[in-house]
Formats: sequence, structure tokens, C-alpha cells
Amino acid sequence: MSTPPVVWTIAGFDPSSGAGITADLRTIFSLGCYGAACITALTVQNTLGVRRVEPACVRTVRETLHALLEDIPPDAIKIGMLATSDVASVVADFLEALPQPRCPIVLDPILRSSSGAELLDAAGMQILLARLLPLATVITPNRHEAAMLTGLSAEDAEGAAAALRQLGAVAAVVTGGDSHAPGSACPETSQCSEDVLAYAAAGMEFVETLSAPRIHSTSTHGTGCAFSTAIACALAQGRSIPAAVTAAKAFVRRAIERAPGLGHGKGPMGLEQAAED
Repeated sequence: MSTPPVVWTIAGFDPSSGAGITADLRTIFSLGCYGAACITALTVQNTLGVRRVEPACVRTVRETLHALLEDIPPDAIKIGMLATSDVASVVADFLEALPQPRCPIVLDPILRSSSGAELLDAAGMQILLARLLPLATVITPNRHEAAMLTGLSAEDAEGAAAALRQLGAVAAVVTGGDSHAPGSACPETSQCSEDVLAYAAAGMEFVETLSAPRIHSTSTHGTGCAFSTAIACALAQGRSIPAAVTAAKAFVRRAIERAPGLGHGKGPMGLEQAAED
């Protein structure tokens, strides 16, 4: 039996398992990789929203990362919720010290929950911009997060994706747009979900729009977590950045379609079932 690629998730804990560490691990195992985790924060939440955040002990985060590196080194790392500047700084210290060449790093810049709770303080966002973003193989903000990071309009996904590359990321995917544009991949009567990918290949810059018919569902809790983690899995398996992003988008779509229908708010996706195809 061959050894599976190892994918780490450095993120917060969601007790409902719709997002965060537990959703990341479900995604990793579903996609044929082995998951290891470092918890950055505990949250009190369910499908209706985040009620409280308790950051992890900085010493524990530091020691966890080094303990994992000694024994189960990663083939890719996904970074999610960091909560505070202290935690963000410890994670940045660790990643900067990794031996070269570093494994792929996927940064999901979780700044606020969909219910409005702050999930990274202002000083932490500056560390993310100055130290973590330049280490990222792929950064995966939604449109509002991209606007906060770049200062551009949330409507300018193409500009934000290109700006994030200029800030240091190898590639950027800005997610979450809607379109009825003629000539897209969607039927004329359907609303499209559009993600914008900026990357470089063969010395050329590319900005691509990835369109698919939007699924109208309340089971969308943790879509960003699953998307970024699925990209990390695909990169760990040796896929190119465009192929990894396309595969991750398809995975999340299947996960929404196969959701178990749990919770009274934004419910969890069917992550295990999404990898059956």
C-alpha cells in the first residue's frame, strides 16, 4: 500500500464540523490524502453562527507545528483561521523557517464569519499581508476578503486577484461572484457562480474566470474551507495550480449537492460523498 500525501491544516475548530479543522480533515481524507492538524482557536458556533472565539495558546501552536514536522512532514499546508496577531506571527515564523523548497501553502484568509464575527484582529491581518501572503502558493479569499486585503472594490475580482499576486502570492483565486453574462458556461436562464484565478505560466500572466451554474442551497457552511483544502490536496498530489483549482471547485459543487440537510442555518456539506466520482 502506497503512502498517501500528507496535508496539514492550521485552522480553528468548529464544533458543528461544517467548517474549520474538522471539515478540512473530512475533505483531506475524502480526497485520498492523510490529514494532520494544528488548532489555532476554539469557537462556540453552530450552523446559525459564531457566538464566541477563544484563541489557542501560542506556545501550544508553536510546539504542535514543530512536533508534527519532526514526525509527519507535510506535502502541502492549508492555513485557515488564525484569530490573533500572536498566533499569526507564530505560524509565519514556522513557515518562514521551513527548509527550501517549501511544500505548497494554501492560504484561506478568514477575516470574518458570515454571521459577522471577527475572526482575525487588525494586527493579525497586517501579519497575514506582510508575512503569510508572500509564502502562499495559492490564496483563496472571497470577494469581500479580497477587498479588505487589497483596498479595491468587492466588484473588481480581476483587479483584486492580480493585486494579490503582486503582493507576493504565486496564484490567487477570488471566489463568490454571480453573473448572468452571455457566453458564460451557464445557460442563459441560470445564475452563474464565478471565481477569478490569477497566476503565471511560461513567463506570462493569466487571469481566468471559472464559471458554473450556481446551486441554490442552504448547505453552504464551510465552502471556503473545503475549497482551499481541496486545492492543497490536489497540489500535494502533484497537480498544477489551474488543475488543482478546477478540481477543488468541482469537489465543492458535488459536496453542496450531496449535503445531508443538517442544522437550522447554513448547514454542512456532504464532503465524504463528494469524492465518490
